Amino acid sequence: MPDANAKVLARFDEHLASRPAKTREAYRRDVAALAALAGERPLVALKRPEVARFLATLHGRGLSGRSLARMLSSWRAFYRLLLDHDRSLAEDPTAGLKPPKSPRRLPSALSPDEAGQLVEIVADDPLSLRDRAILELAYSSGLRLSELTGLDVARVDLDGGEARVVGKGAKERIVPVGRAALDALRAWLIARKTLAAPGENALFVARTGGRISARAIEKRLADWAVKQGLARHVHPHMLRHSFASHVLQSSGDLRAVQEMLGHASIASTQVYTHLDFQALAKVYDAAHPRAKKKARQSTRRTTPGK
Repeated sequence: MPDANAKVLARFDEHLASRPAKTREAYRRDVAALAALAGERPLVALKRPEVARFLATLHGRGLSGRSLARMLSSWRAFYRLLLDHDRSLAEDPTAGLKPPKSPRRLPSALSPDEAGQLVEIVADDPLSLRDRAILELAYSSGLRLSELTGLDVARVDLDGGEARVVGKGAKERIVPVGRAALDALRAWLIARKTLAAPGENALFVARTGGRISARAIEKRLADWAVKQGLARHVHPHMLRHSFASHVLQSSGDLRAVQEMLGHASIASTQVYTHLDFQALAKVYDAAHPRAKKKARQSTRRTTPGK
């Protein structure tokens, strides 16, 4: 590596000192990849076509559009620093560059039968009662994991059948809570008195009496999925996806689902229309006579006299 590149990388490393450890590591790794691609070429001398070629090279090596977007973001941060402190750099070679788009992965959702099988826990102890209430509420109201862990007792209105949650960007919204979830919450609130520490506001508490952690919910959910006989790994966000998909299939009201999920953009909610279409496509393939073309052709070939 040229000495000039080593110096600017060291300066960038100093600039990252106040960032979280994982962020620093990611930036270092991404900019080191840029330096490796540049070889003996000074980083301050790179031009936009060269950086674009580097992106294409990495894409050809199998990096996804999402990975390249993160890498390009790191490169931009690096060159912003150079523009502020290095007069030899006339322009940002990352300006205007865009990573290739990755195919959008559809969220994984449970079927209505699988969701019902998962949440119908036979609860006979405080922790099981808590877990059933968590799963019922997550599926009933489409809550994010952070919204489940952050929910306080005072923010749930059992009589009104609703909960007031704080979502992304500290935005507050009111979500409806279904009958099964309300019943599970009532049972849990009685058992909660035996676990919650004095003065604890959290709706869901751990064995120690304090607010339950996201990791604990993830682990308990995965364990319950196995106990309830589901044949695949289940994570908390899957319940949110299942809620959105099932409500949309039943109602067709995209705006209402957007409101309940707390999506700032309707585009984030529209992905669930694709899940719905996939389900419809399977029904079509199984039932529509024109979807059985190959079978009919095969029959015609084997029919005597044809």
